[in-house]
Amino acid sequence: MNNFSYVRADDVDSALRLGAQPGAAFIAGGTNLVDLIKGGIEQPRMLVDITRITALGQIQESAQGGVRIGALAPNSDLAVHPVIASRYPLLSQALLSGASAQLRNMATVGGNLLQRTRCYYFYDAGFARCNKRQPGSGCAAREGYNRIHAVLGGSEQCIAVNPSDMCVALAALDAVVEVRSLRGTHRMPLTEFHRLPGDTPQRDANLGAGELITAVDLPASRYARHSYYLKLRDRASYAFALVSVAVGLELDGEHITAAGVALGGVAPKPWRLVEFEKALQGRRLAELDLSALAAAALGSAETLPYNQFKPELARRAIVRAVRVAAGLEEA
Repeated sequence: MNNFSYVRADDVDSALRLGAQPGAAFIAGGTNLVDLIKGGIEQPRMLVDITRITALGQIQESAQGGVRIGALAPNSDLAVHPVIASRYPLLSQALLSGASAQLRNMATVGGNLLQRTRCYYFYDAGFARCNKRQPGSGCAAREGYNRIHAVLGGSEQCIAVNPSDMCVALAALDAVVEVRSLRGTHRMPLTEFHRLPGDTPQRDANLGAGELITAVDLPASRYARHSYYLKLRDRASYAFALVSVAVGLELDGEHITAAGVALGGVAPKPWRLVEFEKALQGRRLAELDLSALAAAALGSAETLPYNQFKPELARRAIVRAVRVAAGLEEA
């Protein structure tokens, strides 16, 4: 671990001024960043503690019927907040399926958006070949033990997956991320916030130096009555998803009028199934071949020796999650 200085910011403006200094990093719950620092993967010169900025911890209803979630809202508080639990149960389910209660008490929404992959080779500095940690060094996972790795959206440079449960639900719910810097404020859909590795696997998100996530906005929910988050993992608790599915449906009788569907555990970012959603809209559930539609949605999957099971597992998970969300099966 390298030496670093530590300062506390009392408001967003002072945080941004401090965060603009070379080598500065923002810290709140620290549930991921501290591990990265201990492992020598992140080496900040200064940690800017933003936990005193109380305005960033609020969860507020918007005039348009949606909700604004402050970046410092703890995952545990968000999961049980009355507005989230009643109008966005998909997000509540996803949050409660992640980590442990102790970690959820510390973890924040902004930190969850930025958590790094759980790739074995990324976290173990004993493996020299990791393009995400050391660009140009290679990807040990491609020839190594790649059971947990991506089958969609990866590249020759990196096949690590995004580990967040919360972000999969946010992708299906059309969330928008608000980011501030000394240059001003800008917003981007959650689906554009995270990056595919391409030739720059070291960059997980479209967030520049000194930029601070301040909030996540959700539109008025259409999926309060018909949604489901399905997480498939090696053990029932404290494990990351091999495959997860977030499904939100709006039904008019037996017809699907709107759908939001996203996958986790299969790609370097939450994977929104746009074409699958289009295939559902305007159709009666009874006339849909969900299995065939799910298989088509996974048609571009590329597997390696140890993760060949993932496309079939994802296909089955999609079908089950849609049926549970629609009320055709018990959870």
